[in-house]
Amino acid sequence: MRLGIDIDGTVTCPASLIPHINRAFNSRLTLNDIKEYDLTKALPKINPKTFSEWFESSEAEIYEASPMNEDADTVLKTLQSSHELIYISARGTEHQHLTKEWFYRHDIHFDKIVLTGSHNKLSAVKDHRIDLFLEDKHDNAVDIHEDTGIPVLLFDAPYNRAPHPEGVIRISSWHEAKSYIQQFEKKLSSQR
Repeated sequence: MRLGIDIDGTVTCPASLIPHINRAFNSRLTLNDIKEYDLTKALPKINPKTFSEWFESSEAEIYEASPMNEDADTVLKTLQSSHELIYISARGTEHQHLTKEWFYRHDIHFDKIVLTGSHNKLSAVKDHRIDLFLEDKHDNAVDIHEDTGIPVLLFDAPYNRAPHPEGVIRISSWHEAKSYIQQFEKKLSSQR
């Protein structure tokens, strides 16, 4: 089975960015303060352009320092033997090398890493014929499911709790993701 997997907030800890924001803007945000994917909503006193410029200048450092999401490494290592792991991220292509280096450093197998440079991952999902996708961004999860019909596992976070269609399955851990992937694989096998 081909698994499409987002990187930031899915493989990496969803709070990865917060210490960087707090240092740069002298704030005290926690993950629970982030109610929307647009981080500027949690920083109303910061000009969105200023935030965007800061993020662009800090992006590489943030990606390199991002910690692994809890149990992601363990579960991904068990999945790699029986699934094709294709990581599809909104990161820009200029971050390809450091992204691969992060995976090597954390000893995480990948069959392919696709950096789209945009939050629209639909064409990459279709091009790579993904069977199931793992994501933390609500809009992406809904768009991918509605456009392709594949199930999308949405990692629960304070910023993605809007309602979603039935084919988007909210999960709270990598072990829960593994369990769902195994169930889905059995279902696919019985249909063949």
